Amino acid sequence: MRKSIFSTGLRWLWLVVVVIAVDFASKQWIMNTLMLHESMHVMPFFNFFYAHNYGAAFSFLADKGGWQRWFFAGIATAIVIALLVMMYRTAASNKLNNIAYALIIGGAAGNLFDRAYHGFVVDFIDFYVGDWHFATFNIADSAICIGAALIVLEGFLSPASKRAKN
Repeated sequence: MRKSIFSTGLRWLWLVVVVIAVDFASKQWIMNTLMLHESMHVMPFFNFFYAHNYGAAFSFLADKGGWQRWFFAGIATAIVIALLVMMYRTAASNKLNNIAYALIIGGAAGNLFDRAYHGFVVDFIDFYVGDWHFATFNIADSAICIGAALIVLEGFLSPASKRAKN
């Protein structure tokens, strides 16, 4: 018997579209507003700083000659497919997990588009204290981190009896 999409976690795919749209729009705005490596002061601890990231999180493997572009694209594709399957297998009523999966899919897809189209990921969110700056990131990265945090949170909130049934 086939499931209705609305009875599965795929019901939450609209959130994937929202994350992709906001990520894409923010990156387009940055690319059209700032020059590469230009900074725009926003608050005493926050700038927009236009950067290209050829690696993964915290520029991991950014200086490895280009092969990492397709390596990270492959990983992102595998994660998106795996999470779509998990959403299909999860009931729509399991909101926290489905929201988490949708945020991660949206973020992975947003950065995947950048890698495939530009060859790099556009980063621009720069938090700092004094002269110390946290790694520059973007909306897609934020969605991935929030989604991962929600999965961990759900693990703590979910009763042990519910986990035992799965």
